[in-house]
Amino acid sequence: MNLTLHDTMTGEKRLFVPRDPKRVSMYVCGPTVYNYSHIGNFRPVVAFDLLFRVLRHIYGAEAVIYAANITDVDDKINAKALAEGVPIGTITDRYLAAYRDDTASLGALPPSFQPRATETIDAIIAMIGRLVENKAAYAAEGHVLFNTQTYAGYGELSGRTLDDMIAGARVDVAPYKQHPADFVLWKPSKPGEPEWPSPWGAGRPGWHIECSAMIEQTLGLPIDIHGGGIDLVFPHHENERAQGLCADPSHDHGQGGGYSNYWLHNGFLTFGDEKMSKSLGNVVLAHDLVAKIPGEAVRWALLSGHYRQPLEWTGDLLEQARKSLDRLYGALRRTADLDVAPTEPPAAFLEALGDDLNSPRAFAELFALAKTIETATDDSERAKAKAELLAAGGLMGFLQSDPETWFQGGADEALVGKVEGLLAERVAARAAKDWPTADRIRAELDALNVVVMDNPDGATWRLK
Repeated sequence: MNLTLHDTMTGEKRLFVPRDPKRVSMYVCGPTVYNYSHIGNFRPVVAFDLLFRVLRHIYGAEAVIYAANITDVDDKINAKALAEGVPIGTITDRYLAAYRDDTASLGALPPSFQPRATETIDAIIAMIGRLVENKAAYAAEGHVLFNTQTYAGYGELSGRTLDDMIAGARVDVAPYKQHPADFVLWKPSKPGEPEWPSPWGAGRPGWHIECSAMIEQTLGLPIDIHGGGIDLVFPHHENERAQGLCADPSHDHGQGGGYSNYWLHNGFLTFGDEKMSKSLGNVVLAHDLVAKIPGEAVRWALLSGHYRQPLEWTGDLLEQARKSLDRLYGALRRTADLDVAPTEPPAAFLEALGDDLNSPRAFAELFALAKTIETATDDSERAKAKAELLAAGGLMGFLQSDPETWFQGGADEALVGKVEGLLAERVAARAAKDWPTADRIRAELDALNVVVMDNPDGATWRLK
């Protein structure tokens, strides 16, 4: 299976060739844990989980190492801890646990490593020290700042000049800066904020240096793939790359190759005001959303558009995601008599994912397999399609539930018995052409929050 990926640095799709196929490395910027995460924060989680799965499929699970960091010291965390009168660890542990639960609900595999900024302070200080020693950073009034003028490659990732960066960003032009674009590596803590000792005074790290140090400590440089949201290209990834290369200039091979060989960025999740009032579209915290709708449907919605493109988040999108999965699970349920195990996904499906993770094309291939299951008259052909559907769905993180469990949506035994009884009565009424009774029963089922799906073989159901 070939894999091409759109590289932000070159602006084009490139065939993915790892530095070492026995050790494929990927780093993705993770959350700042001060509250429940917005659904938009989970688009990179799901997109890069899909890439993680594809890489594991190609190179083997043991050959792929994936780190996604946790920012657990930050102004917002400090403010929340101060407001509650608790240490920052109380805040970060609470919301990190929720984040991990929500991530699991969306079917994302745990990363190989999940380094935390507060557990990487020694490595951060060491990296800053090397930057100062290499004349790429300077100390001023208790701060240490990166000197952007000392790195000729600054701006290559985002395609901006220093003047463009200053004009297009909110830069803090502090009096101790040698250049307006210089950014903080270390800064003094305010009274009551967490702090750590350093050669430049007690304080805490800047945001950008945290990721550079965590990558170096967890994965080692250079890495194969660096991912994150499109909003991180500048300043975060630009700064991160500059720090990492200047801390060890031997890595700088030009065009970013010495830091990360491929840079991938997902598009924004956008929200249409009019449609946001419909159904579940106005639920923007993933923690709340997965309590109301299966995480698998949320995952499908997040992958329904190509990861690089903007995706409008609406209630209609979620409803369509649920219906799409109903269709696939329905095909599996109607072949319950065929006991098969997942096999290798079909070539057309793998080709779709190999084309820069083209999830919409991959979804079309899933539907094509479901259609074969529904229309084929030969059991061997149906069994082959079912085995391929299970394999392809599994590779993308779908079709992980038993079909009956999927449709019943966690209904208890009493409700299942009542619904099945009403469905049997409705089938009998329809057979006798007693339409008033059939309609009355359907209304009764509707009151139980049950959706009835009629088909040529009878009727199935699921909870709304």
